[in-house]
Amino acid sequence: MENTSSSSSVLPSCTYNEDFKRILLPVVYSVVFVLGLPLNFAVILQLWGSRRSLTRTNIYTLNLAAADFLYVCSLPLLIYNYGSRDYWPFGELTCRWVRFQFYSNLHSSILFLTCISVQRYMGICHPLSPWLRRAGRKLAWAVCASVWVIVALLCAPTFEFAATGIQRNRTVCYDLSVPERSQQYYPYGMALTCLGFMLPFMVIVLLYCKMARVLCQPGDASGEAAKEKKCKAVRMIAIVVLVFAVSFLPFHVTKTMYLSVRTLPDAPCQLRNFFSVVYKSTRPFASMNSVLDPILFYFTQPKFRRSTRSLLLRVTTYRENSKQGERPPKKLINQKSLRA
Repeated sequence: MENTSSSSSVLPSCTYNEDFKRILLPVVYSVVFVLGLPLNFAVILQLWGSRRSLTRTNIYTLNLAAADFLYVCSLPLLIYNYGSRDYWPFGELTCRWVRFQFYSNLHSSILFLTCISVQRYMGICHPLSPWLRRAGRKLAWAVCASVWVIVALLCAPTFEFAATGIQRNRTVCYDLSVPERSQQYYPYGMALTCLGFMLPFMVIVLLYCKMARVLCQPGDASGEAAKEKKCKAVRMIAIVVLVFAVSFLPFHVTKTMYLSVRTLPDAPCQLRNFFSVVYKSTRPFASMNSVLDPILFYFTQPKFRRSTRSLLLRVTTYRENSKQGERPPKKLINQKSLRA
């Protein structure tokens, strides 16, 4: 949360009306938890089962699902927090960790989607590139490790700014920073938005414009295989743009406006309250990427859809055999179905 009532030596005292989030955030976070936990676990299970034959795109997808899964696991604490009218009984360190989880998931998702987009761009616009041929899975794993390090460095100051405090005789967990450090947080918040969102977003827009131009040209290749590859690329473009439009863009736009307004010493309390409501209303949509990411993978990976159906069939067989006292099969997942 951010200050529902704040007072500092810089900003005038202002009480925020945030009753809306007592219902909105617990409901949305509960939906994200119920859907995101099994969806991301299924993606991790499917991809890890065939880790020796993963494509570079699927390596990025595996790391993307891992980031989403870690974030979803932290949501029960936030559900309890907002359902209890911002009461935070879990301690200072847990508060800082949950806030770090939110922003690290957000920006790791953006960067891994950027990696997937670059991989798609090379495959569509430069399919015969020598670099693409030399770029093996080891390079993809190295890129993923670099993304984790970059995200950790970008979001590390969250541990410094996020903190607990006392409001209305109860302990709360601040989202961005305590009210007294609003001015100090502003340059970091803007830098995080520029480096963790604006720069990757501009790269993705540029790459997708070039991909769209190539895909819209009359192709020389014909046949079902070429059409399927083209349709798959178009689906990827459409769904990634949807994820950014729904999850990332509104959140960062409203966050930037809120950060700017709350640092103005002469900003009316009503104006600050308005931008606070707008910003916090987009927070649930930023969390929705934990559900949209596995859906993106599902609709762009036909092999995963076939493997999922096979998994569900085998799980059903396992349950039936267990009820009948028969020995279940040793493997529930057909790892060969995901080989690229």
